[in-house]
Amino acid sequence: MATITEAKVIVTSPGRNFVTLKVTTSDGVTGLGDATLNGRELAVASYLEDHLVPLLIGRDPARIEDTWHYLYKGAYWRRGPVTMTAISAVDTALWDIKGKVAGLPVYELLGGKAREGALVYGHASGGDIPELLDDVARFQEMGYRAIRAQAAVPGSPGTYGIRHGTVATVYEPATGALPEEQPWSTEAYLDFAPRYLEAVRERFGFGFHLLHDVHHRLTPTEAGRLGRSLEEMRLFWMEDPTPAELQESFRQIRQSTTTPVAVGEVFNSIWDCQQLITERLIDYIRASVVHAGGITHLRRIFHLAELYQVRTGSHGATDLSPVSMSAAVHLDVTVPNFGIQEYMAHDPLTHEVFRPGYELIDGALHPQAAPGLGIELDEEAAARFPYDPKYLPVSRRTDGSVHDW
Repeated sequence: MATITEAKVIVTSPGRNFVTLKVTTSDGVTGLGDATLNGRELAVASYLEDHLVPLLIGRDPARIEDTWHYLYKGAYWRRGPVTMTAISAVDTALWDIKGKVAGLPVYELLGGKAREGALVYGHASGGDIPELLDDVARFQEMGYRAIRAQAAVPGSPGTYGIRHGTVATVYEPATGALPEEQPWSTEAYLDFAPRYLEAVRERFGFGFHLLHDVHHRLTPTEAGRLGRSLEEMRLFWMEDPTPAELQESFRQIRQSTTTPVAVGEVFNSIWDCQQLITERLIDYIRASVVHAGGITHLRRIFHLAELYQVRTGSHGATDLSPVSMSAAVHLDVTVPNFGIQEYMAHDPLTHEVFRPGYELIDGALHPQAAPGLGIELDEEAAARFPYDPKYLPVSRRTDGSVHDW
């Protein structure tokens, strides 16, 4: 019987910070798992190195389900982003190993493909409406069939989702050694967002999926009002309209508008979304492989959602490394209730360290047929990019108080 002989935590920053767990077995088989928690990367690295890695040595890598419960229940202090991200890394690495041992891609171990590829959406943005429209056109030219649209709110220079820099397809909000503090006006946003989304539909029509991210910034009443104003735009979804700590608040949004609702990128477990799913308060669940317990636990969330006709729409920003993107795509192509996958291209430097296990074709990600997750990491390249502290911004209302970013 093969056993785990080494588990190594690799922290690297090729364009942004990533934490990767590399697990090696006595047979010389290796598996990779993503452990990146944006802005709190070293907390997860420490959790792995100081608490989980010693528990893995000598264990049977094939016993994925047992290992998941051993790490989750054995800690007693359950859930939370740090714990669940660390468990995700272990779980994903073990699935990678299992696929390599079997000589099969992970999607075959999950029951085989239910579709050839996973539809993704791109992220169009602009400093004003004309810039946004030009960016939407650019994504359409690249073959995207689903596009998220965000434009800078006048008077709010820190508007979420606006891409800056010279790499046109890369958006990375984390910056600097301290969080950037940005002003925000909800009133200005509620007035402006319907105008620019209507402009997108007027120019490009309804022949593609249009998405929009509110990023937790509204109250349920405000979210319901926004949803009603966007109904004629026929959005694919309105994402994160309000903070989800109070799950029942989504009942008010559901009663106020027919605009589909997506939420869950900050969720860590099935209990974070149980009420939202079972009471049909959302249309899409956005939990991700890296933050919701790996393939094993995210699959449970997706299966629960299937029972209630809630579809998947996993988080896929650049704070997921190509390791978890590979894992996400393998899962996406197998679940019957797949909806869409977020996809943001990584900085070119990232691909000096990671060779992805997927390919973008005609607006969809296709997993490679290589054994495991098909992902490779160059440790020598990773060593060239030391950890670089970065934090997500903090938003402040016009009166100076801290607001959800």
